[in-house]
Parts: sequence; structure tokens; C-alpha cells
Amino acid sequence: MMVHIPKVLTAEQVTECRRALDQAEWTDGKATVGEQGALVKRNRQLPELSPVGRQLGEMILTALARNTLFFSAALPLRTAPPLFNRYEGGEQYGVHIDGAVRAVPGTSFFLRTDLSSTLFLSEPSEYEGGELVVFDTYGKHEVKLAAGDLVLYSSGSLHRVNPVTGGRRTCAFFWTQSMVPDERHRELLFGFDSTIQALRGKHGDSDETVALAGHYHNLLRLWTVI
Repeated sequence: MMVHIPKVLTAEQVTECRRALDQAEWTDGKATVGEQGALVKRNRQLPELSPVGRQLGEMILTALARNTLFFSAALPLRTAPPLFNRYEGGEQYGVHIDGAVRAVPGTSFFLRTDLSSTLFLSEPSEYEGGELVVFDTYGKHEVKLAAGDLVLYSSGSLHRVNPVTGGRRTCAFFWTQSMVPDERHRELLFGFDSTIQALRGKHGDSDETVALAGHYHNLLRLWTVI
């Protein structure tokens, strides 16, 4: 499942992020991946415990907490603090798969990576190449979104970032552990919830939409692991 979530950040918030990131200290992106990832990763990142990154990450997490589409699609139990990366001058990240479990920086906790998110902070017109390419059972999907928009996709998908051959691409990225660990169940619940919201938008609340909402929540109770 891939979901485009528009305008997670406002234009003002994107500007604030970019201004802070332009003044930050960047390091080699290989520092945050395992042995396999290090072979194909060539970019720069903010250090995981960077004060700038943590401050901007809190802004993003606050925005996500208000975003109903993200909640409906991810059903988040916990989300790792966002990290930040930057590509230019031919930098890229070859085909890889995200690790199944990640330590939460600054804590003793671990998180199962059910869903990956990329939040774009550069406009598509500002760089050439740099598409996020995700491979799933339906084929290859290239993603290059407006600044402030986010793409949510399964962490179990093979993916890559194409070489940035001009300009500069800056993004936030992070992982979410869902309350519903089974991807098929999450997809069914997301489709169910989207249909209920569409019916409510057209016809308002009715006995039928209330009943459907009840079925949705009973399935959510059945499949939730907390």
C-alpha cells in the first residue's frame, strides 16, 4: 500500500525547516544503516541526536498527530523521531529494504518498522532525478512530491532513491509501528474507513453509516495489537 498525504506541513513550516537545515551540520548518511545499506547508500544526513533535527522532528510529529489521513492509513502505535537526508551531485541510495526493527535514538526502546514515510522538503522543480522508487506486487512506482507532502509505504518494499543529477533534494524520513501489524488488515481497514468518510461526505450521518462505523471499530478491535 502506498498513500500520498498532501500538505502535512504548511508552506511556512517547510520554509522554517529548510532555513534550519541549511545552517545545520551534515554527516555521511552511511552512519545510520547496516552493512548491506552502506554498500548502496551515498547521501548526507543530520546526526540522529542533532538538536536541530529533534526540534524539527517534533514539529513533524505534531503535524502528523493532527492528520486524519495519516492516522487512517497507518493506525500508528508509535513513530520514530524523523531523520533528515540530503542528496546532490549525483548522490543516490541504491535498491534496499528497511531493517525490520530499529532502536529509538536516545532511549532503550525498539520499534518494529511496519511503514516507512518520506516527507519532501524540496519542490520537484528544484532538483533533477531524485525520485523515490518503490517496488511492490503491482510494479515500480516513482514518487516526487511537492514540498510538505508525504508518501507512506510498506517498510517491507524494496525501494531506492534515483541519483540527483542537478540541484538539491532534502527530505525527512521515518518509520511507524502500526497498531495493526498485518498489512492486509491495515489495507482493508483503510479502504473501509475511506468509504465511510466518503458516504458521510455525500449523505451525512445515517443509520447505515453508523452501523458501518461500528463494523469498522469491531474489526479494529479484533486486529489491534497493543
